[in-house]
Amino acid sequence: MPLRDFVRASPQSKKTPKTTRPKNHFPLPALYLTLYKISYFNKKMPSAIIIGAGIAGIATALRLRASGMDVSVFEANDYPGGKLHAFVLGGYRFDAGPSLFTMPELVTELFGLFGERPADFFQYHRKDSVCNYFWEDGARFTVSADREVFAKEAAEKFGVEPASLLAYLKNGQRKYDLTAPLFLEKSLHKIGTYLSVDTLKALAQMSKMDIGTSLHSLNESAIGEPHLVQLFNRYATYNGSSPYRTPGIMSMIPHLELHLGTYFPKGGMHSITTSLYELALRQGIQFHFGQKVSQILVKNRRATGIQTADNQYLADVVVSNMDVFSTYKKLLPDQPHPERTLRQERSSSAVIFYWGVRGNFPELDLHNILFSGDYRTEFAHLFEHKTLFNDPTVYLNITSKEAPSDAPLGCENWFVMINAPGDYGQDWEALVAQARHDILAKVNRLLGTDLAPLIEAEDVLTPPLIEQRTSSYRGALYGAASNSKFAAFLRHPNFSNKINHLYCCGGSVHPGGGIPLCLLSAKITAGLIIAES
Repeated sequence: MPLRDFVRASPQSKKTPKTTRPKNHFPLPALYLTLYKISYFNKKMPSAIIIGAGIAGIATALRLRASGMDVSVFEANDYPGGKLHAFVLGGYRFDAGPSLFTMPELVTELFGLFGERPADFFQYHRKDSVCNYFWEDGARFTVSADREVFAKEAAEKFGVEPASLLAYLKNGQRKYDLTAPLFLEKSLHKIGTYLSVDTLKALAQMSKMDIGTSLHSLNESAIGEPHLVQLFNRYATYNGSSPYRTPGIMSMIPHLELHLGTYFPKGGMHSITTSLYELALRQGIQFHFGQKVSQILVKNRRATGIQTADNQYLADVVVSNMDVFSTYKKLLPDQPHPERTLRQERSSSAVIFYWGVRGNFPELDLHNILFSGDYRTEFAHLFEHKTLFNDPTVYLNITSKEAPSDAPLGCENWFVMINAPGDYGQDWEALVAQARHDILAKVNRLLGTDLAPLIEAEDVLTPPLIEQRTSSYRGALYGAASNSKFAAFLRHPNFSNKINHLYCCGGSVHPGGGIPLCLLSAKITAGLIIAES
């Protein structure tokens, strides 16, 4: 039965109306009535299998469940969330992966699908400041979450006109408002997308989107002041790209922080995973942890289920939340592969140190950036030489600033990340040792401290470990890089062109990586499944 018809007929979605029998109406024979009840209440519920319990996999599962599907999720790890995980080390709690939270409505609307009040299960608050920035020349600046305040304070600090900064930010907002309905909320690979009024509006304005120039070139011409150019160049890293190669349309990303806001979830970033996972359990979604999928079953060009070490599981629809490269190479070895897509340049990865630090640093906040003195050379090392630069840009995330219980009294939990190339067989032991030395030197130099003796707990995450734990090819954090003006169109679609009933979601497919885009990916994928079933 088509899913649309099932939803209309299902007793879960529509109550059976109470009937009254007219006088002298001859009742149906008991046997016919019994057969009718058996037929009605035993209609086969359409089924879906999700491969991977990352945030996009869980969100897709929830949306399909809300539409009336029976959903099972298979995860190789023994925990949900993928990169959006957490752990405790020596009394310090750390979010293992993503640390920036924007567009919270993409999380809360999932509760609304089931009539639940989000605040009963997931709480968060908006930050007044976005990030603290530190430069090698001694300059420091705190970015306000209010763009009017930001423009005024940045103008005073760096000697630029506030109007030019506001014009830049408002131009980014226009880009976002025009392109979001096309690039972020719909499949780029369905003809119907290009027949809407919103799409025609966006296409008519493409010449103003700065697709033909790099983000760095745009920032230099629009802003000019070196500190602020570097500050706005950093937004290229939000999708694992280089500001010297990614197109200027990426100047819309600051709009997410400086207008829509940044937030901190109660319980840390991991609470996004736990709250949605618990919602899924309440709605009857089945999770199979420690169940590594070895193959997607295909018959007559149609996905029919999956194979694990123990069994075969059949379903009407299969959705892979696994990295699209690994999906094809590991789970579909005998099927045609979209080689052009799979050959795309990978995004950057990361080396992350988790440090339990004795002491408090009042000059630091939840989000902090210690900039490289030579940003261009840093990105050349990452994308051209596939190695680390000896003066890396350092990102510090300290959740104990918002949740003191994340660290012992008088201490802080430092999530210390530098951008890194993917894993191409480098000597990571040597690179990690180099990175640790260079990071400590930068922290000591810019904060005027001696950090090493204060580190009392430590762990490290590298690109090979990221790939091992999440199946992200080469440890790339965002799938393919966005280092070309056609990158958005070259990302793998949310469905397979060759195999019916096979779909994809997550950061390696459209619209891209990061929590908001992964949740939008789930929304697009589930919408396609529901519309096409």
